[in-house]
Amino acid sequence: MSHVKLTCFADEIASDLNEQLDVLEQEGIKYLELRGVWGKNVLDLNEEELNQIQAALQQRGFRISSIASPIGKYLITDPFEPQLEALDKAIHAAHLFETPFIRIFSYRLPEGEPVEAHRAEVLSRLKQQTETASRHGIILILENDSNLYGATDDCCLDIFAHCDSKHMRAAFDPGNYVMNNVQPMHDAYPKIAPYIDYVHIKDATQVPRQFVPAGVGEGHIEELLVTLKERQYDGFLSVEPHLKHYLPEASDSERVVTAIRALKVLLDKVDQAWE
Repeated sequence: MSHVKLTCFADEIASDLNEQLDVLEQEGIKYLELRGVWGKNVLDLNEEELNQIQAALQQRGFRISSIASPIGKYLITDPFEPQLEALDKAIHAAHLFETPFIRIFSYRLPEGEPVEAHRAEVLSRLKQQTETASRHGIILILENDSNLYGATDDCCLDIFAHCDSKHMRAAFDPGNYVMNNVQPMHDAYPKIAPYIDYVHIKDATQVPRQFVPAGVGEGHIEELLVTLKERQYDGFLSVEPHLKHYLPEASDSERVVTAIRALKVLLDKVDQAWE
């Protein structure tokens, strides 16, 4: 039986690294997404800070699943050079933490302007970034986030077809698809499945419009887990809670634990082993 690997956007627990690791350790999770530590984004950490994180992880037996960068979460009309510089920083961090994965996005479009007006520039930038990743042995995992070119399944498919590379893959996010009126399993999964190398566990409801624990919303997380098990997926399931609206009175760590445990319940239900 294949084992999936659980990881988590640990900066939703706390900004302090040790607090992040304490909660993950309590939940039996040994991987984390490196997005934010000590109030700083991963790409703003200096070399001393990166080495300090690495030492703490090694001491406590943790590993980084991906560099959760904000690359591509910018207006497509903004200059491209800073994005290339950011990718260089992310690649350096990925090599340091021995992960092949860097999470990226597909650029915001100017409000009120048609998607087609910026398609060529979006695809050009992502193609260039893919080529850079390829030269460095890195896999870019594209999150289908809202308010970006790749918010829908069809636009994501457009990106993957254009880049046509094993170095540009999908970080499949069912909750984000729900938020964009795309049915994750009926519409998105059949198109995106050949490109999925990573999965974000985020569920959502449209009414009220909010993120919820896995299995509570319209993301068909249980169906997704069954489908992944059938294809013997052994990659990462990354818990990205975003439960502030769903659990407004809870602490940050309580929200993350709620999200992690909701996923564990579904994994047990479908008899999927995890590590």
